[in-house]
Amino acid sequence: MRRTWAPAVALLALTACTPPAGGDLSPIRVELEPVAWEGGPRYYERFPAAAKAGWTEPSFFPVGVWFAAVRTRADVTADKAAGITTYFELTRDSDPRLLRRHGMSALTSRPLPGYGDETVGWLIGTEADMWGGPGSARWSGVAGFGAPACRPARASCGYTAMETLSRRLPDDGRLRYANYGKGVMYWQTGDQAAAFVNRYTDAVSTSLYWYTDRAACEEGGRFMNLATGQCRLAANYGETIGRQRTLDAKDARLQPVYAVVELGQPREDDRAIEPGQVGGAVMSSLIHGARGVVYLDHSVGRACRTTSLLRAPCGARVRAAVSELNKRIRLLAPVLNSQSFRYGYAPGLDTMLKRHDGFLYLFAMVERGGTMGPRTLTIPSELSTAREAEVLFEDRTLPIGADGRFTDSFATEGTYHIYRIRIGEARP
Repeated sequence: MRRTWAPAVALLALTACTPPAGGDLSPIRVELEPVAWEGGPRYYERFPAAAKAGWTEPSFFPVGVWFAAVRTRADVTADKAAGITTYFELTRDSDPRLLRRHGMSALTSRPLPGYGDETVGWLIGTEADMWGGPGSARWSGVAGFGAPACRPARASCGYTAMETLSRRLPDDGRLRYANYGKGVMYWQTGDQAAAFVNRYTDAVSTSLYWYTDRAACEEGGRFMNLATGQCRLAANYGETIGRQRTLDAKDARLQPVYAVVELGQPREDDRAIEPGQVGGAVMSSLIHGARGVVYLDHSVGRACRTTSLLRAPCGARVRAAVSELNKRIRLLAPVLNSQSFRYGYAPGLDTMLKRHDGFLYLFAMVERGGTMGPRTLTIPSELSTAREAEVLFEDRTLPIGADGRFTDSFATEGTYHIYRIRIGEARP
C-alpha cells in the first residue's frame, strides 16, 4: 500500500526595492503561489535505504537507465561517466556489489543475489495498465503482451496483477515504484488511471515515446484530439508528466513522478530519435515537474541494435548529448530539488520558476501549439530589478528593460533556455 506524505506548503515571499508613486525606494513584498510537490529530497527520508544512499541530499537528482546489465566494472564506470546514478531494473545476472563499490543505486523487481545498500527500492511492474487493463479479474501470471494476461482473456486484471506483484516483494521499508504506459496516459478514464497511479507506489512514471512510436500520432489524434503537427514534440513529454501529476493529486498524497525518455528505436519499425531531441524531451519533463529521469537506452534499429546505447560505439552521438545533458542536471540539482512557483509572464512558453541561493531560475521552452522565434518574458519588479539575465550553458546574457521584459529566440520546438536572475537588485 502507498505511504502517506503531507509536505509543508508555503508561499514564496520576496523583498525587493521598487519605487512607489512618490519615487523613493522602499521595500515591498510579493507572494508567489507554490506549485504542489511531494517535498523534494525530504520525501525520501521515510525510506531508510534511499536516505542512506544519499537520496535526501539536495545535490542528488535521480538519473537512470531502464533494465540494464551490470556484469563488469567497465559497465558501471561507463554509465557513471555518462551521468547515470540509478538503475531502474537490472538483469538477473547483474552484480549488485559493483553498484555499491561505485556509489550507484538500483530499483529492481526482485532481490538479486548479494543485494544490499545499493538497492533503494523495488519495481512492482511495468505497463500493467496496458497488458492487464483497469480491472480486478483473475491474473494468469503473464506480465506482458505475449499471451493473455487475464482470465477470461477479454477481462481486465491490471489491478489484480499489481496487487499480486506488490505482495511478492519484501516488506522492508524500501521505496516502491512502477512504470505505466498508454493506458494511464489516454486509454482509460481519469478514475481508472488514477487507481493505477495512487494505490501501489511511492514513485511512478509513464513511458510514452512521442518522437519514435509509430502509433503515437494516430492515437494522440484519436484519444487526445491532438492537431496535425502537434504529435512529435518535446512539449508532449512534459504533457505526459502533467497528466500523471494530475492523476497523482487525486488522492492528495503526492509522490515523485519520473520522466521516461527513449534514446534509440524502441521497436524496429519505430522512428529514431535525434540526440538534440532528447534534451528537449527531458527539459520539457522537468519544467512540468518531473522529479527524476529514466532513459530507455535499448535500441533495435538496424543501424544500432544494442541493449545499451550509452555504452555501444554506434551510440556515440547520443552518448555525447546525454552526457552533457546529465552534467547540466547534476549542476542544477539543488535548484531542481527546490519547490517551483507559478509564473504567468511568458505567453506561448512553458516555464518553471524556482528560487535558490539569491537567484531566480527561469526555465523556458515553446509550449505545444506555440510558435518558434522571438518570445518576450517578464520579471516583475517586485521579484527583481536586475538589469540582465544570464543564460546558463550558453555563455551569454540578455538585457532586461526598465519594464522587466527581455526577449530571446527559440529556434526549434525543442529549444530550451535557462535564465538566472539575481533577486532584489535595485536600479541606480
